[in-house]
Amino acid sequence: MSRAFVKESDATTELPELPLSPHPNYVTPRGLALLRARRERVRAETERLAAQNGDADALTLAHAQRELRWLDARIGGAIVVATPSRPPERVAFGCSVDVRDAEGCRARYRIVGEDEADAAHGLISWVSPLARALIGARVGDTVVWKRPAGDLAVEVLGIGHDGDAAP
Repeated sequence: MSRAFVKESDATTELPELPLSPHPNYVTPRGLALLRARRERVRAETERLAAQNGDADALTLAHAQRELRWLDARIGGAIVVATPSRPPERVAFGCSVDVRDAEGCRARYRIVGEDEADAAHGLISWVSPLARALIGARVGDTVVWKRPAGDLAVEVLGIGHDGDAAP
């Protein structure tokens, strides 16, 4: 039967599930708090839409329910990595890292979980090429950041931690 002869209300609102990362879900305490806050916002929106008793757009409700399932899975699989009480000798998850490239450009990054990553604010996922290059390095080490635009050598200038604040 052609879709032209099916009532809009008969259309399915089942959506494919949002993909989950194949990597362990390491999170900072801040990252877990952000996921939980997002889940509460989505839960409230889902309840609001469901309470409209048919007035809500079924597709909008389905999207919210799908995101809620995804958030529940991410939170349920979260592995909280505590921030060290003092700066470590080597770059690790949760650390802030000050680097300088060959042209003298300096930057600061913090290695965080996938869901907390925000490169525009210096928060990089622990599975990103830059984080993978930096993890395990010491102050003074030069590591090679494998990028699509070409490899870039960066020197580790400092390693610290910012508690749970963004850099």
